[in-house]
Amino acid sequence: MAEVEIRAVSKAFGRTQVVRDLSLTIGDGEFVALLGPTGAGKTTTLRLIAGLERPDSGSIRIGGRDVAGNAPADRDVAFVFQQYSLYPHLTVFENMAFALRAPIRRVSEADIQAKVKEVARLLHIETKLHNKATQLSGGQMQRVAIGRALVRSPSIYLMDEPLSSLDAKLRGEMRLELKRIQTDLGATILYVTHDQTEAMTMASRIGVIEAGRLMQIGSPREIYENPINDHVAARLGQPTINLLPASLFAGVPSGAQTIGARTEHLTITRGGGDVSATVKRVEHLGDQSHLHLDLAGQPVVTLADPETRLDAGDVVSLRLNKPLFFDAKGGRIAA
Repeated sequence: MAEVEIRAVSKAFGRTQVVRDLSLTIGDGEFVALLGPTGAGKTTTLRLIAGLERPDSGSIRIGGRDVAGNAPADRDVAFVFQQYSLYPHLTVFENMAFALRAPIRRVSEADIQAKVKEVARLLHIETKLHNKATQLSGGQMQRVAIGRALVRSPSIYLMDEPLSSLDAKLRGEMRLELKRIQTDLGATILYVTHDQTEAMTMASRIGVIEAGRLMQIGSPREIYENPINDHVAARLGQPTINLLPASLFAGVPSGAQTIGARTEHLTITRGGGDVSATVKRVEHLGDQSHLHLDLAGQPVVTLADPETRLDAGDVVSLRLNKPLFFDAKGGRIAA
């Protein structure tokens, strides 16, 4: 594995600026996730590191080596795509061994056998090595696609939303598997996703990216508890943070225009709170309930105990507990 450093990289396609002055360092053995919506520049960043695109400005270094003049095959990276991209006529073993048999690698057959079997064991697909790719389930095919990258032992693994096409149960299982494997191998991974759960549960650091700009990077806890602006605050948290006019509450800091209230920032009572709100809808989710409220015309969503007896039309009191504050431009203001 090796450290990867992106320095002030920008990339445009025609008049559309896709990546803007992006700087990021992925440490040796680190799992970094880029989190952002579709079109934020996540995949383009991966393609720039892999050499599939060339930056308009800036530099990319892998293991201390500037790779600007290197072809993709010479950059020692492995790319896991969103779709499986397997060879359907080949077995699982042949799919995973394919890259190792490239002439430039010169890996012995004995080493190929050992490496593929080792990675298959890590991914729990060792009993499927002789199956054709078309005989696998979706989850198994994604494991093979990941395994095809893992056998390479490159400087860095670039993963482009590899779990997004799986159902919810398989995504949960594969999150645990992928994090376990990364820890066991000490692999360096740059993982892009729009799924906050994937970023929060797997990454050691999260970079929030929007319109090609890296807005903030830090540990999942740092990003969640200390977002630099309202956009970053809205990327993490379920339900999504409530962004409310500061004028609805008394005692807000000078310059605050917006209050960011996550579920833990709101206490619900039958009376004695800071403001009153009307229950619009209750979503019962088993271990918890989503409570949809109307606060002076502003929608508010928070969590409530499943035993709480509230119905549409009930009036409740809300009390703020250490919320976040933002100025007119969305920047964070200290409480």
